[in-house]
Amino acid sequence: MTVIETKNLTYKYSVGTPFEVTAVKDVSFTVEKGDFIGIIGHTGSGKSTLTRHLNGLLKQTGGEVWINGRDIRAKGVNIRDIRFEVGLVFQYSEHQLFEETVFKDISFGPKNMGLSEDGIKERVLRAAEYMGVHENWLSRSPFDLSGGQKRRVALAGVIAMEPRILILDEPAAGLDPRGREKVLKFISDYHKSAGITIILVSHSMEDIVRYAGKVLVMNDGGIFCYEKTDKAFSRVKEIAEIGLGVPQITRLAERLREKGVDLGTDVYTVERAVERILGLMRK
Repeated sequence: MTVIETKNLTYKYSVGTPFEVTAVKDVSFTVEKGDFIGIIGHTGSGKSTLTRHLNGLLKQTGGEVWINGRDIRAKGVNIRDIRFEVGLVFQYSEHQLFEETVFKDISFGPKNMGLSEDGIKERVLRAAEYMGVHENWLSRSPFDLSGGQKRRVALAGVIAMEPRILILDEPAAGLDPRGREKVLKFISDYHKSAGITIILVSHSMEDIVRYAGKVLVMNDGGIFCYEKTDKAFSRVKEIAEIGLGVPQITRLAERLREKGVDLGTDVYTVERAVERILGLMRK
């Protein structure tokens, strides 16, 4: 079932002025229910601008955006309802924390949905568990927590609204390696247990290859490719030509292939590299 579809989506900043810029141009793609999609691209490629159209935060200057079978700009469609269906988490989402306690912060979204007190509490506890927010944190000020803990609280606040689609723009940006690993692991586990659709925007190829089933690569406002992760990362040289890095292990496999040791064109995790090397050694 298709839950997201864009048709020739185009967005321009400062239309009609000397500073007019086309940030997204003629982008068409679909996302199926339960997919985990990675979006990558160099700075200024349009990836963040694109995702802000998917919950109606930006209004396109051309084309269409369809969510769960509805044109979100059609007459009679309530954009507020779309935003409850499509949760959007910004970079450094902890900057949006403002309540006195963690519980109040996580409950902000469900309250705005008009849920009962019992319903709000149930959502808060469930979202907190998904994101590894310990129950004894709920009565504390969010500002007493570490950076990684704050990030998980902010994520829990969006998850508590139980969106059918979750868009994450650099959700682990700025965290230390341990905090980064925890946040991404909780997101991955949430995807598997809740069965929702997730779009992960990241500069980190390593993050994308570990979690995404498909990858949308953007370049200069358009789609460079939109393929299964294996296929996308077999195009090492093409991706490098548009200014993107690839996982270190993929670069190593490419160098080995040039020297006559062929591990395949789909090596983008250390685990797969080890498996291929052991296979060659057995031969």
